[in-house]
Amino acid sequence: MSDVTRLSVFKTYKLYVGGKFPRSESGRVYQVTAKTSAAGAAGKGRWLANAPLSSRKDARDAVVAARKAFGGWSGATAYNRGQILYRIAEMLEGRREQFTAEVAAAEGLSKPKAAAIVDAAIDRWVWYAGWTDKIGQIVGGANPVAGPFFNLSTPEPTGVVTVIAPQASSFLGLVSVLAPVIATGNTAIVVASENSPLPALSLGEVLATSDLPGGVVNVLSGRTAEIATPLAAHQDVNAIDLTGADDVLAKELEIAAADNLKRVLRPQPVDFSADPGTHRLTAFLETKTVWHPTGSLGASGSAY
Repeated sequence: MSDVTRLSVFKTYKLYVGGKFPRSESGRVYQVTAKTSAAGAAGKGRWLANAPLSSRKDARDAVVAARKAFGGWSGATAYNRGQILYRIAEMLEGRREQFTAEVAAAEGLSKPKAAAIVDAAIDRWVWYAGWTDKIGQIVGGANPVAGPFFNLSTPEPTGVVTVIAPQASSFLGLVSVLAPVIATGNTAIVVASENSPLPALSLGEVLATSDLPGGVVNVLSGRTAEIATPLAAHQDVNAIDLTGADDVLAKELEIAAADNLKRVLRPQPVDFSADPGTHRLTAFLETKTVWHPTGSLGASGSAY
């Protein structure tokens, strides 16, 4: 056996839709190559893998999966969602070396810099895991009204959210835009970085083993415009995050999203290494206000 040359087993990257790992229904793939310039220039190097080239049908399938998962995920307790997000961080910690290598190749970074990005992404999951059962106290509460009523406002998830992942920050940026969407009870369709999709596709493998119900997150790779356009126009998508779209594409997607009054988060410069704050947690929340009459406690007319 020692004289036999062993062939390497190349990793097959697949989409992540509905908790499963299908190939694109079109059968298409495209080559993903390593970025060679440590300075961040657009240099391209060795072949890394063939990634699925998603079609419009794949996008529609992802919407169906996300809608099917929405009821259960939005109805879960905030505490339970926090546990699952923390579990994602645990699983990523165990695969830290794999993601360090993928991020280094995807973004043209040294191994120490890529490791720092992976650590920050893991910490980002922990950050949002801690917010799941606290955001309600920040954006909800009792409202003072002139009358014998309780008036209570509580946040609720918007629904199915399309996330155009950042193009340059293939992992930390991806986690920074995805985690707050699902932390607040939404389900997501992620359009991965077009040139650097491998960390996103590998994240799907982590999500599948982290107690996250199938369909809560769906990951598509391919040409950003080809996938995002039907998603922006889809009548069963409730919101879209345009972070990874350029100015021209973002304008087109905004117009398409207006057809069913989707909530739109417009692209803006973001330092993903900075404190994330709560802006993205509240971006895809709606506020439900409930009125309830108070009752009299006695002859004095006091009420509660």
